[in-house]
Amino acid sequence: MVLALLFIIDTILKSADHAVELTQTARELAKAMLSAQFEEQRVNLQTLVKSEVAEVQDSYPDAVVEMQTRIPSVPIPANEMISSVFRNLLKNAIQHNDKQVAEVDISATKHEDTVTVQIADNGPGVPDDQKRTIFGKGERGLNSSGTGIGLYLVDTLVSVHGGSVWVEDNHPEGSVFSVELPLSEMSE
Repeated sequence: MVLALLFIIDTILKSADHAVELTQTARELAKAMLSAQFEEQRVNLQTLVKSEVAEVQDSYPDAVVEMQTRIPSVPIPANEMISSVFRNLLKNAIQHNDKQVAEVDISATKHEDTVTVQIADNGPGVPDDQKRTIFGKGERGLNSSGTGIGLYLVDTLVSVHGGSVWVEDNHPEGSVFSVELPLSEMSE
């Protein structure tokens, strides 16, 4: 009886957490869709990524999230909503992972006019036939319990900020989500 009650409570808590996350994602998506132009600011990429990594590590203490390279301390022309991109990708790498321990590696490379952040995981990967469509509204993986709007939000926000996002295979297993964003004209 007690175990059944604990199971029910756990299910309710997970459902409530999912509802809160869905509401936040929907709010962020609506905000992105309603603003044809975003108010351009300069956001420090290193500060932004470190903040999102810390938040995700607090939410998923059993996951291993590591920086594989030093994230460049460069300004990107973006507003505060760009943080949703990294939050969604980091959470997806953990939530959709089928391993005993989810492992997520973050790396970044600064180019002349852009910076690319890669989020790699050891999960099941994305089938080749879904790599292009996974960013569409309502698209979900075969065994996904997600809503299908998180990656759509990622794609929308990255596009609004003049960047691009794509997914590739991680070797020997998993996925690598890459986000390329323009650097601010005043970057060093």
